Amino acid sequence: PLSLPAGTRQGGRPPEPDEPALRRLSHYLLARYQKGTRPVRDWRTTTNVAIDLMVYAILSVDEKNQVLTTYIWYRQHWTDEFLRWEPERFDNLTQISLPAESIWVPDILINEFVDVGKSPHVPYVYVGHHGEVQNLKPIQVMTACSLDIYNFPFDVQNCSLTFTSWLHHNINLALWRQPELVKFDRSVFMNQGEWELLYVLSCFQEFSVKSSDSYAEMKFYVVIRRRPLFYTVSLLLPSIFLMVMDIVGFYLPPNSGERVSFKITLLLGYSVFLIIVSDTLPATAVGTPLIGIYFVVCMALLVISLTETILIVRLVHKQDLQPHVPDWVKRLLLERATVLLCIRDRKKFGQSRTQSSDISRQVENNDSTAKLNHYGCEDPRECETAGGSRPAPAFAGQAEGSPLTHGLLREIAAIRQFLEKREEFRDVAREWLQVGYVLDVLLFRAYLAAVLAYSVTLGTLWSVWRDA
Repeated sequence: PLSLPAGTRQGGRPPEPDEPALRRLSHYLLARYQKGTRPVRDWRTTTNVAIDLMVYAILSVDEKNQVLTTYIWYRQHWTDEFLRWEPERFDNLTQISLPAESIWVPDILINEFVDVGKSPHVPYVYVGHHGEVQNLKPIQVMTACSLDIYNFPFDVQNCSLTFTSWLHHNINLALWRQPELVKFDRSVFMNQGEWELLYVLSCFQEFSVKSSDSYAEMKFYVVIRRRPLFYTVSLLLPSIFLMVMDIVGFYLPPNSGERVSFKITLLLGYSVFLIIVSDTLPATAVGTPLIGIYFVVCMALLVISLTETILIVRLVHKQDLQPHVPDWVKRLLLERATVLLCIRDRKKFGQSRTQSSDISRQVENNDSTAKLNHYGCEDPRECETAGGSRPAPAFAGQAEGSPLTHGLLREIAAIRQFLEKREEFRDVAREWLQVGYVLDVLLFRAYLAAVLAYSVTLGTLWSVWRDA
């Protein structure tokens, strides 16, 4: 019989090559593995799980529902006593990837979870030859967070992510890295969004549900800060510009109706502005942000400004129906207030009284002249020289022209009375106009002081919060 060549089997088929080391190791580790039990040989042994996270992005902050959505890179590390081998038996293989569904994985969850995010599924974990298991996966985390929006848009939020085992009390948690490295790690953070990552604090603590069981938990405090530039440009600057225009409107003359229409236009424009920005402001059922109070106070200041303008216009118009200015008002506003407010032009009221007395003296001189002319002469000296030579015709002219002369005197008296009454009305109008000007300056400076104090207070608060 013929001998077969070396390396061949009977039937002409070559022998099957050796099975790869990865397959042999995977079959060796998972052949008798039971993923339903905690991987320790002594049940009294505590399983130590080291965890770590890196914040990749801040996706959204829902102030109304108090929900923070973040995207993190999460890592776990623990020791599985049933996943150990000798590298020499498997071609010096020291690390292998196994399906995460085939081995025991700790039931570590985040207590603040409110919804399952769209996280990618990572089906494998790394296993070392000493039993070290590393589970690395990205997670979209939607967690409940107590958001404080009072300082909006200069607010800083502090949201916690609490990792703990939901069932096992014999699982201990620890940090994979040092706390200082976790705190200032921004190597993977996307820093181009609305929110800026300040730091991530870590804290280990234990809590007890029953007197005999204590659970370990690891808290990560994600501290973020809002970038206020967009809201400053779109919310604060338009409001500041409208308030500045309202202050400038006080330089319109108070005795003209243009100021009232100007103030009403500003108030209407500010109302439309608030309607437009109402969707931009965060809303919660707990509190109102300070910027909302700022807008309400600005609206109130505009209403106060319009009310002050209406009051001043009422004082300086329709003075014919008003009495004289009371003496206490004159002393308070036209004397003391002008000195207090450093108003230098205080001569209008005195000039109006001087002009009134001049007109009265002129009317009296005209009246006396008319009384002297009732003898029928244009000049009284002519009547004196002609009185001795023609006494009879003069008496006759006087007797005949007496009704006409009396009628002329009555007309002159009526004209004098009308002029005096009109000048009295003008004096009253000048008095109330002077009171209106002084009161307008007083109210304007009080309004300006209130606006400046309010602006400085808000600016100081926001600066302190911004630099805190």
